[in-house]
Amino acid sequence: MAARSLSDIAPTTFLARLRAHTPARVLAGRTGAAYRTATQLDLREAHAAAADAVRTELDLARGLGEEFVRTWKLFEVQTRACSKEEYLLRPDLGRRLSAATQATVRDRCPTGADLQVVIGDGLSVTAVVRQVPPLLPLLHSGAVERGWQCGQPFVLRYCRVGVMNDIGELLAPQVVVLLIGERPGLSTAESLSAYMAFRPRAGHTDADRNVISNIHAHGVRPQAAADRILRLAEQMRRRQLSGAEIKEEFQKKALP
Repeated sequence: MAARSLSDIAPTTFLARLRAHTPARVLAGRTGAAYRTATQLDLREAHAAAADAVRTELDLARGLGEEFVRTWKLFEVQTRACSKEEYLLRPDLGRRLSAATQATVRDRCPTGADLQVVIGDGLSVTAVVRQVPPLLPLLHSGAVERGWQCGQPFVLRYCRVGVMNDIGELLAPQVVVLLIGERPGLSTAESLSAYMAFRPRAGHTDADRNVISNIHAHGVRPQAAADRILRLAEQMRRRQLSGAEIKEEFQKKALP
C-alpha cells in the first residue's frame, strides 16, 4: 500500500496520533482569544501539581514506603539550608553539607565505593516518590553484576546538584550518582534527573558532570535509565573522568 500524505489523514485521526507522541498541548483550540475551558482547567491543574512538587516536604516512610526505606536502610540528612523556604531563596546553601550531616554520613557510609547513590529532593518531591523506588534496585543489581562495591544510599533534603562535590570529598567514591527531582513544568511534575561525576571534589562545576534527565513514565523509563546510568558509569571508570569530555555510548540496534 502506498504511503499516505498528511492531507489524506482525517483531522481527528491525525491529532490523535500526534498527541500520542507528546505530552505537549498541541493544537488545543481556542474560543476567541482565550483557551477553551477544558484546556484552561487542565493548565491550572498542571500548575498546581508543579507548585506542590516544589513546596512539598519529603516524608520517607509515606513517600517511598516503610518497607522500601527499611530494605535499603535509608537515612535522611540535609544540606546547610534549614528550611524549604531558605533552600529556594539560597541555592548556595543547598550545595553544601551541614556539619551534622558530614558526621552522620561519615559514620554510616563506607568510603571508596565504586558507585555511591544519593537521593536528593531537589525541586520535585513528586519525582523522587515516583521514580526512585523502581530505579534504585535496578542500579544496585546492575552494579553488583559488574562486580562493583556499592555505597550506602541515603536521602539528602534541600539538595542542589553542586553538593556532589562535598559528597566526593567526604566519601571518595569513584562515581557519584545523584538522583534528584527536576524543576517541574506543565507537562509533568514527575521527572527525575541522574547527575553523575567521577571522583567529584571541590572546584568541580557542571562541566565536570553528566546528566541523564527526563526519567519518568512518558520519558526515559526506569530500566532504560538504569542501563544508561550504568553504561555511563562504566565509561567514567574506564576513562577516569567525567563531564564535557564524556559522551554516552549508545548501543546500536540491528536493522530488521
